Amino acid sequence: MTQIGKAISRLEGWQKVTGSAKYAGDYNVPDLLYGYVVNSTITKGHIISIDTSDALALPGVIKVFTHQNRPGLAWFDIMYTDMDAPPGTVFKPLHDNEIKYNGQPVALIVAERFEIAREASALIKIKYEEMHFETRLDRNIEKGRNAKKGLATALKPPPPKPKGDFSLAYDESPFKVATEYRHSTEHHNPMELFATTTVYEGDGKLTIYDKTQGTINSQIYVANIFGLHFKDVRVLAPFVGGGFGSGLRPQYQLFFSVMAALELKRNVRVTLDRKQMYSFGHRPQVIQKLRFAAETNGKLTALSHLALSETSQFEDYAELVAEWSHKLYPANNTLFSYKLVPLDLYTPIDMRAPGGSTALHAIECTMDELAYQLKMDPLELRLKNYAEIDPSTDKPFTSKALKDCYLKAAEKFGWNERNPEPGSMTHGNKLIGYGMATGIWDAYQFPARVEIGVNAEGKLLVNNATTDIGTGTLTVMTQIAADQFGLSLDEVTFGYGDSKKPFSMFQGGSAMTASTGSAIVIAANVLKKKLLDKAKEITNSPLKDAELKDVMFTHGRMYLKNQVEVYVMLTDIVQANKGKTIKTTNLGAPHMFDLRKYSKMTHSAAFVEVEIDKDLKTITVTRAVTAVAAGKIINPKTATSQITGSMVWGISKALYEETILDENLGKYMNMNLGEYHIPVHADIKQLEVIFVEEKDELINELGVKGVGEIGLVAIPAAIANAIFHATGKRINNLPIHFDELL
Repeated sequence: MTQIGKAISRLEGWQKVTGSAKYAGDYNVPDLLYGYVVNSTITKGHIISIDTSDALALPGVIKVFTHQNRPGLAWFDIMYTDMDAPPGTVFKPLHDNEIKYNGQPVALIVAERFEIAREASALIKIKYEEMHFETRLDRNIEKGRNAKKGLATALKPPPPKPKGDFSLAYDESPFKVATEYRHSTEHHNPMELFATTTVYEGDGKLTIYDKTQGTINSQIYVANIFGLHFKDVRVLAPFVGGGFGSGLRPQYQLFFSVMAALELKRNVRVTLDRKQMYSFGHRPQVIQKLRFAAETNGKLTALSHLALSETSQFEDYAELVAEWSHKLYPANNTLFSYKLVPLDLYTPIDMRAPGGSTALHAIECTMDELAYQLKMDPLELRLKNYAEIDPSTDKPFTSKALKDCYLKAAEKFGWNERNPEPGSMTHGNKLIGYGMATGIWDAYQFPARVEIGVNAEGKLLVNNATTDIGTGTLTVMTQIAADQFGLSLDEVTFGYGDSKKPFSMFQGGSAMTASTGSAIVIAANVLKKKLLDKAKEITNSPLKDAELKDVMFTHGRMYLKNQVEVYVMLTDIVQANKGKTIKTTNLGAPHMFDLRKYSKMTHSAAFVEVEIDKDLKTITVTRAVTAVAAGKIINPKTATSQITGSMVWGISKALYEETILDENLGKYMNMNLGEYHIPVHADIKQLEVIFVEEKDELINELGVKGVGEIGLVAIPAAIANAIFHATGKRINNLPIHFDELL
């Protein structure tokens, strides 16, 4: 009975489509108060006065919290309040009268009904003293500096040191490209609004339903800030309506909900509306300057990638941007740099494929431009510079099937039918363009603890604090656990989304299947040994002399490999244990020592076709093929869904998605789903996903790599390259607007 590899629908799907799944703002809590946040209307300065009298006079308003009357907080004068905090000083809502960015929360109104709290927000009168601010990256380039080092440096190290003599090699190379790319700000827009429902249990104990990608991360945040014991703070998030990185760090509705609940000793829910979801983290503005050079045969000789990105005035948020080119392509002469520019905006935050989707667009478009200069097929150029080992570290990969991705995706797409001359392919009144690009992403794995046990009914119980943000985590973990004991899915219960369960990092970085899944395998192996030891204690046990290597599990039995008729039922083993569940809790962690000599990467190749109206220049992505090498695929259905969703986001990033910043006001102007453009169903045509076979016996116990982000990183570049092929016009700023082709 094998579950791994089956295309199984998500186990919680029926709850979601019937509406029975409860999200953070859905729980029916008695005696509930509602909070509404008031946000600043200036970008930088100070609050001179806040008049809350009219708001407090409104019937149903319980209290208005401002910096003048907020309760005392622990805050712990430490740099980090949560597991994802970048170096610097964490933003503290209502800390003082200083305004650091437009939309900063400046007050919380708590009322008996949400509508009352929202109405009262319009009655608060605030006088500000405004100061000069800077929110434009391109006007503050001279302020660029190295990112501060902190806890996040291990996952986001600075670019590698220069190698060889880049300037000399670049100058002497017969073919070279120097170009610049600019990326606009993007904001997360998950379907579920950010909400927190805090249940005051008395004696400082709290049960919190939070919109988060990490229950333990929110628990750490609350305990640190409010000076509570961790065991007194329980955070639950069994259902999350999309995260994409926005829920990695606790957002300010959590702070306000907990603060009000502790102060009023009441249950309090705080929900941010869609506009307020633009008042915290985002994908940052980035300027990239690339210079690539090659010999006549296409071999790269020199790579330079300089990136300049925004951060806030109080934290140093960094991404991996400049180093990706050298992880893909070898060159003897390199020069990489990554600088941060502090601006009067909130700290950026990870957004699906952070850094990678930004960098790969610039890298793969530069490679495409170089290919045209060389009069070489863009696919041939990449194969010419194919790296069998990681060029940036000279380490072998645990596995790499990128070449298969190129070849299989190209065949499926029909790349050989491409006429290489720009503007040469047409269909009626449409210009047709073909483009391709490479994708790469880290194969992350985080530590995770898993509790696993067999109960009196012979059912398998598995527990871990991870969340499921819509990726299929519940289903995949159930499949992994079921396979360890040869059980059906309905014989396994996977408990998750609860900070009281064993440790899990937040769900991000395409790491959860590798992290929690590997921990399940490790814990299952320990449990098998315990079950065998217990089975041997049974009177006249047929397995009395068996070793662990001699037994297997299926259909609720432990049996001898070579004598299937010799077995003990799991229920009999538990019964011999006085009916008590036999369980174990164990830690799974990356094999740091064993893997230190290897590079761990996921790869992809994307091929895209665009149609461009000859007169109107409107752009349509008519079809796209993505081939992915990500080790073993646990569930092809959920994995395909992940890649398909990433491809849609890649289309969005290339053609639609940007937050418009008014430089005179220092605020975002399109803070709604009507004006923040994302693709709709009519914009998405034919998308196809291919998983190439990639066996990785080194990476972890399951041989798996994450698929959450790898499907996104190559698509924007492939689209931009296809647009050039269709029109002969190369546009280096994202998103690409059709008017730029007129």
